[in-house]
Amino acid sequence: MVYSGFIVARLTRIRNSAHSKSHNPVLTALNGDFTHRTLMTKRALLLMVVLALVTLGELTTATPVQDHSTPTQRATDLRGTVNNQQGEPVAGALCTVTGGLLASAGISTKTDSKGQFVVPGLAPGGYTLTCAALGYQPVVQRGMQLTGDVVSVQVILTTGNVLRQRVEVRGAPSAVTQQSTAPPATLSSQELFTLPLAEQKFEAALPLIPGVVRTPNGKIGIKGQVESQGMLLVDSAETVDPVTGSFTIDVPVAAIESLNVYKTPYQAEYGGFSGGLTSIQTKPPSGKWDFDLYDFMPDFRGKSGHLVGIADVKPKLYLTGPLWQNKLNFSEVFTWGVIKQPVRGLAWPRNETKTQGFTSFTNFQYILSNRQLLTVSVDVFPLRREFADINSLVPQPASSNYGQRGYTVAVTDRYLSPSGGILTTLLKYTRFSSYAHGQGPQEMLVTPNGWGGNFFNSWTRKADQEEALESFRLPAKQWRGQHEVTLGGDFVHRSYHGNSFSRPVLLERSDGSLAERIDFMGPASLAAKETELAAFAQDHWALNTQAALDLGLRVSGQTIGARSAWGPRLGLLYSPGGNGRTVFRAGAGIFRDRVPLLASSFTQNPVRVVRLFDQHEMPLGSPQVLRNAYGNADRKTGAPLGSSHDLGSTPYNLTWSVEIDRDLRPGLVARVSYLSSRTYKQFVIDPQVVGPATSLLLLSNTGENRYRELEATLRFRPKEGSELNISYVHSRAEGDLNSLAQVFVPFEQPVIQPNLFAASTFDVPNRLITWGTFRVPWQITASPVIDLHTGFPYSNVDVLQNYVGEPNRQRFPTFFSIDVKLTKDFRVPGIPWVKQHKLRGGLSIYNITNRANPRDVFNNISSLFFGHFVGDQHRFFEGDVDLVF
Repeated sequence: MVYSGFIVARLTRIRNSAHSKSHNPVLTALNGDFTHRTLMTKRALLLMVVLALVTLGELTTATPVQDHSTPTQRATDLRGTVNNQQGEPVAGALCTVTGGLLASAGISTKTDSKGQFVVPGLAPGGYTLTCAALGYQPVVQRGMQLTGDVVSVQVILTTGNVLRQRVEVRGAPSAVTQQSTAPPATLSSQELFTLPLAEQKFEAALPLIPGVVRTPNGKIGIKGQVESQGMLLVDSAETVDPVTGSFTIDVPVAAIESLNVYKTPYQAEYGGFSGGLTSIQTKPPSGKWDFDLYDFMPDFRGKSGHLVGIADVKPKLYLTGPLWQNKLNFSEVFTWGVIKQPVRGLAWPRNETKTQGFTSFTNFQYILSNRQLLTVSVDVFPLRREFADINSLVPQPASSNYGQRGYTVAVTDRYLSPSGGILTTLLKYTRFSSYAHGQGPQEMLVTPNGWGGNFFNSWTRKADQEEALESFRLPAKQWRGQHEVTLGGDFVHRSYHGNSFSRPVLLERSDGSLAERIDFMGPASLAAKETELAAFAQDHWALNTQAALDLGLRVSGQTIGARSAWGPRLGLLYSPGGNGRTVFRAGAGIFRDRVPLLASSFTQNPVRVVRLFDQHEMPLGSPQVLRNAYGNADRKTGAPLGSSHDLGSTPYNLTWSVEIDRDLRPGLVARVSYLSSRTYKQFVIDPQVVGPATSLLLLSNTGENRYRELEATLRFRPKEGSELNISYVHSRAEGDLNSLAQVFVPFEQPVIQPNLFAASTFDVPNRLITWGTFRVPWQITASPVIDLHTGFPYSNVDVLQNYVGEPNRQRFPTFFSIDVKLTKDFRVPGIPWVKQHKLRGGLSIYNITNRANPRDVFNNISSLFFGHFVGDQHRFFEGDVDLVF
């Protein structure tokens, strides 16, 4: 099977369909019409062709290496134990397996309290194992040959590089220059279960990462930008809502091997975002049958010292094993939940958001040979959430419901060429359908004391996304050091259709009189589609045992957006002496975002008609018609553009950073870093008056976002089995307030204010985040999280929702919370089929000090409660029981 021809074949198929009736810029480009609407430049196409030719040459002309594989070769579970020189287990050590048919980043896992780790489902082949822990030097074992069954290794960490695997091997090469110049912040599967998370979802763990914040309304901000301007990768494939870019496709926590957050991903293989990058590596299936059962006991609701029913039911099952011995392994993670989340500030029982749904993540791994591995994963994720956006000022009747259903199917093939290069082919299809609607047909009320009536807007969307990615990692080359070169190309096509319907919105004064009425013309039918092609080349160049460079270039083009865009990346790593005790890192890069489909369909939204009224509810002047239109920052004339294609731009981000890591003493590592990030040409919405009766609701590419961050982190291991992470972040986030994501995601705003540049909703100048794991008496593991930060910003407004004073100048009180989770393991006697398992009981306590951390405020100057904070978050408890291996 010749995988190197994948990209060429894809381009050929697109070119051969160029005579279809619809005019598509991609088809025009591939037929030689390189006009201003061309998707890719000649250089980009040439790079993709070179990729195919290089890959083909590697597969056909490389010196043959005898293949000793036999039909009996099987997947291997690599198990290991990490100890120190005194023979004590080292908990929390990070062990990474690379090589074989794994992706370039490999698989990373952390040791448990006994210093043990396991990496299941490795195809036969040669691998490299790297283990590192606080206070110890990295240890490397190269040339590990896995041929089947279970392989056990013992790793001894010392102040020097020593690895023992049956026999002691001294003088292992330094692992410093094998590291990335911008490594991610990583949370392991074990930490996702042992840390106190209010929701058992990966999104709830993201704020544990310095530089990641979560606002009271649930929005995630990474590097000062909302999640929809970032990217979520699951096993290297895009896994976001194709329409909005939000992280709404759930990946069960039980399926996650590691969660990685990149603020500065200087590798050129990553693209399609201007914010942060979140990458999830799922657990590979095992060749041995095993299962875990999580949280199978319901959570009961207490009220005034009495039980008043069941609050949550959220069991999770993990099952893995061989379907065809030595050839086909399988894993299934199934979660089902009915969750009633209370919101403080509203009266019980009408104060709950109700969520119901399930997620099924199925993974198949087929070992074709010791040179080829095929993986197929299927993710199904229906969900329904009632009263999704309630808070102290938005009661249930005025809120919106949200629902989604869909699935993803991903196929990944990895082939090891005779010369040692790895060809990876990834195909993924996503079907994502979603809807939102209010609680009834009443008109929506916006009053000084909050919302009333029923939410005004309802919509349905049905989206599809196809992704194809091919990359080839060349064998390591020696020239003035060691080069690890990767070439690749990516194809993404997204489309959706749907509708939007809005009822009137009434703005009332404090005496109940009508101040403004907003009507909507239509229902509206919405549709958009977009195609993106990208090619990249990157090189990890280990100059010597002390220094390494990451050099990369990414070229991309979109049918709505920039036809050709360049994204150079550069990263530097330097370790004096090469021993890893001190590491300097620096880098800079340009990151090109994708154009939201909501931008392409913007003018199809219902037109707003605004009427103002005096104190006696008499009309003031003529109604203002806000016609939806596009405008380009590069045009000198104020005339609106005909379509989103005429914008011709894609948001892009320029980031640079410097960092120093230092081992202060055994068990104590310090990090100090500075990051600067600026995003340009963001899509923003701004009402503009054109004439006495006509105005424009203008979508333009004039938006900008700025973020600066100084981080200081201490990682401390006071004793084996204990770990403490302390991070202080001083940051500044500012930008245009009316970005497309802020106005339309997840729900459309009833009143659209004039756009202004100010502190963003993610602006938290000072934050101290601390978390860790400790062994306490009675063999109990305590995992505390301490969060102390400046209060989030908010704006004062008047009756018409216009800003009063500088936007986002006001602040909530300082936030302070201590959460802790206590876990203890118990053996299960007398049940043969679970004799290798143990019961793990957990008790989580949130906001131990019971500090009043308000989440809402009366910010309307006409309200009798103006300036009062409400929605205090009180102390609460949560328990869970797991059955784990």
